[in-house]
Amino acid sequence: MKTILELQNITAGYDGTSVLFNANLTVCEDDFIGIIGPNGGGKTTLLKVIVGLLRPFSGKVSFHNNFSSNDIGYLSQIAQAERSFPITAKQVVQSGLMSGSHAKGFFVRTDTQTVENIMETIGIQNLAHKPIHNLSGGEFQKVMLCRAIISNPKLLILDEPNTFVDHNFESEMHHILKKLNETMAIIMVSHDLGNISGLVKTIACVNRTLTYHHENKINTEMMEVYNCPVELITHGHVPHRVLQGHGVESCFFSTEAAPFASGIFSKEKEKESVF
Repeated sequence: MKTILELQNITAGYDGTSVLFNANLTVCEDDFIGIIGPNGGGKTTLLKVIVGLLRPFSGKVSFHNNFSSNDIGYLSQIAQAERSFPITAKQVVQSGLMSGSHAKGFFVRTDTQTVENIMETIGIQNLAHKPIHNLSGGEFQKVMLCRAIISNPKLLILDEPNTFVDHNFESEMHHILKKLNETMAIIMVSHDLGNISGLVKTIACVNRTLTYHHENKINTEMMEVYNCPVELITHGHVPHRVLQGHGVESCFFSTEAAPFASGIFSKEKEKESVF
């Protein structure tokens, strides 16, 4: 498959302090890359560099095969506070078209049809005129996903898309993402180690630097990124290993105890920095 994006020796951070060091990554047009790593390890920083929201201290971002920054759809981490704005779901989705000829906010009839089509594709056409403050967490994420893909991007970037949603919606979101991957590359940051290996095609571990794995199996090296021994118990085809302890209290993760595991990561997320 054709290469669309390449990061070469990227070092980036904030206020002169580096968070991410010497990161290299190549993205092809059919990739589905899962990004994992500890809080503060540089995952969001990496995404900001790719999207163009953060200029790296050093290194190079290259686009290939008629790909440009305008071909990127971005779903950032979403705060509940953002839902207080008085706007409908349809208007949020339509705002995803505000670039190029739409920069001044002028829309035509075909734009309205485009919005309606994408909302129907994701299954939220019934929410079109609903104020966003009345949406559930899962409904709001679907609206924001529609906004990210309405311009038909070649690369979709997702920063923890399962935030504020329940586990029933996670399964539905995964089905949607697999379908979207048929027409676009996807890069997704996630703390959900139990599910990510069955969804993505390859995995990149980000902990101050980036280590790329040409497979989707969760292995010992990846778990060590979290600095914690992990026991992954599952049924079906999700790969799993039992890791040896390293002198600290063992952690337990089970895909059969998702609410418990999510509680652990939710508490960690409360302490997460902007990095």
